[in-house]
Amino acid sequence: MTEPVLQSHLPHAPWLDPVARRLPGVRPLDAADWLVRDDAFAGQMALRDSLIDEREGEVHVLNPSAFEAAQECLDLVLEALSSSEGYTIGPDAITRPDGVAVPLDRDRPLLTIGRLVQEDMCLLLKGRTGEHVLEGAILCFPASWTLAEKMGKPLTAVHAPVPAYAPEIALRVQRLFDAIRPEQPLWRANALLYDDAGLYSPRREAEGKRAVTVQARYLRSERQTMRKLPVSGAVVFAIHTYIVRLADLTPEQRGALSRVVEDRAQ
Repeated sequence: MTEPVLQSHLPHAPWLDPVARRLPGVRPLDAADWLVRDDAFAGQMALRDSLIDEREGEVHVLNPSAFEAAQECLDLVLEALSSSEGYTIGPDAITRPDGVAVPLDRDRPLLTIGRLVQEDMCLLLKGRTGEHVLEGAILCFPASWTLAEKMGKPLTAVHAPVPAYAPEIALRVQRLFDAIRPEQPLWRANALLYDDAGLYSPRREAEGKRAVTVQARYLRSERQTMRKLPVSGAVVFAIHTYIVRLADLTPEQRGALSRVVEDRAQ
């Protein structure tokens, strides 16, 4: 049995923060902290490489309408990595901190990003109805959803099966996406109990809500960031996934865990 890829600790606990507990729970983010590298880097990147090689059609989609935005996103990632310790950026390849050289393929920008950083990235462009629409993504670590069912849909449809995503929350989130400034990224985090530690955890809407037993041993938390690209105006929704054993939470985190709402919006 393959050992799960886990972080040794959870650096944030949204259920402890009154602001984070109120949906959508968004706060300002320093642009320098957009991308995160943690102690699960090597394991997560090896899994990402494997998923891209073996399941590319399931973890990557890029509509032609979002191609230029994806290239702009790649440029922003490369700019961030240029000052990140452990990366070596050359004209044709980038060497990661784990020693793996990733070819710089600008014709496949999201796939290149997917091999460079732990974050999954979704590109949302303003649609004809005024809502932001999912037009591209590299999604190696889905938490109970699939790209096949969400691509080309606006925010409200993307979140349709999420009970906590009420109409007033949907309107608030759309206003938030409209108001994001390129120089001021935003972030939020969620927290969900899981029975298993699988990072690649797709689930189709028809399968219904994922069951969680009283024996749940893991907490899955997504650090979600929103950043507007200055040229295309697309919003990059980046997801850094943490999975930790409940036993590895701090005493304070474990003590307040009863306040975690299981159907909180992802």
